Amino acid sequence: MKIISYNVNGIRAALNKGFIDWLKAANPDVICLQEIKALKEQLDLDVFTEAGYIHQYWFSAEKKGYSGVAILSKIKPDHVEYGTGIESMDVEGRNLRADFDGVSVMSLYLPSGTNDARLNHKLEYMDMFQEYVNTLKKEVPHLIICGDYNICHEEIDIHNPKGLKNVSGFLPVERKWIGNFIDSGFIDSFRFLNPEKQQYSWWSYRANARANNKGWRLDYAMVAQPLQENIKRAVILSDAVHSDHCPILVEIDK
Repeated sequence: MKIISYNVNGIRAALNKGFIDWLKAANPDVICLQEIKALKEQLDLDVFTEAGYIHQYWFSAEKKGYSGVAILSKIKPDHVEYGTGIESMDVEGRNLRADFDGVSVMSLYLPSGTNDARLNHKLEYMDMFQEYVNTLKKEVPHLIICGDYNICHEEIDIHNPKGLKNVSGFLPVERKWIGNFIDSGFIDSFRFLNPEKQQYSWWSYRANARANNKGWRLDYAMVAQPLQENIKRAVILSDAVHSDHCPILVEIDK
């Protein structure tokens, strides 16, 4: 099962930059999208169907042009769960889960902490999400949580760890949380298979950051520990340029 996760920074903008041709070439079984910034009604869904993704699930934010996640799949899921049941998360369209035979895939978009109010919201969200996942794993142990976590875990995951230590996304409290999240029963699939590789998944649009590879690794495919032996491949697809993020891929042997 080949799974891709991609913060597209606006699905309509990505479509205008050749997203569908890229998707056909990448050919995942399941793709998790974040920051779609669109309502289902604003999209021509036929383009995804024609690419082979006949099973489409869109969970948009209530605020137009903001946030939102989706899962597109060639495989019909057994069950789809929209949101977490926690209102402050769900109004922003940040969690969507599709259960397949033996594996459950979640598309997650954690908030960014762009100012003090949003940072507080992010920290509250992180705590609530951890509690939610702790409960969910009892029911759904074979869980893969893909998405934009808006956090770099270790110094290897960011281009300037000393200079950015006080910036949201690399704050000690955020790094501690994602470390604890992994310790609660997950595997950072990319780091598991690439322990020394310094590669990023997001670059600022400012100061030619992508050309200079001044990036951050904010996107993860977190795989529940019971699936450790099933992880076959985990890569960052940095050649895709439809967004300020690039896609990540994890391949699971079911």
